Amino acid sequence: MPRVKYTSSDVDLMARMMRAEAEGEGQQGMLYVGNVIVNRAQADCLDFVDLRTIPQVIYQVQGGNYSFEAVQKGNVFYHRARSAEKRLAKRNLDYWRQQPGKYALWYFNPYAPCPQTWYGQPFAGQYKNHCYYEPAAGTCASVYR
Repeated sequence: MPRVKYTSSDVDLMARMMRAEAEGEGQQGMLYVGNVIVNRAQADCLDFVDLRTIPQVIYQVQGGNYSFEAVQKGNVFYHRARSAEKRLAKRNLDYWRQQPGKYALWYFNPYAPCPQTWYGQPFAGQYKNHCYYEPAAGTCASVYR
């Protein structure tokens, strides 16, 4: 049973986002970004209460901006999904989770050392240039399912 329900167009969309956000960090880096996407679709807390589908997660707007920079800036996100990234996205959707993205709901590239908290959320770990953050203890049990 997959972690979240999805269609083939969801796989394509997620694959494009994973590539746009983390292509420079290889397959492993793209899988961690995929973890965050799926975790947001599963989370029933914080800024993610009303998100249940991959498109809702990808196109979420917060504070007047898309949550994922790649949607706004275009670049690689608007290229066709490639089969390698589709396979990675499907892995995330079906079962794959690993630290530091295992329970993460946020990531960013600080272009500096990772802060120990980000908007009050604890640091979960780093992979190459991206810092990953999990929800603070007791604030989002649904992400640990």
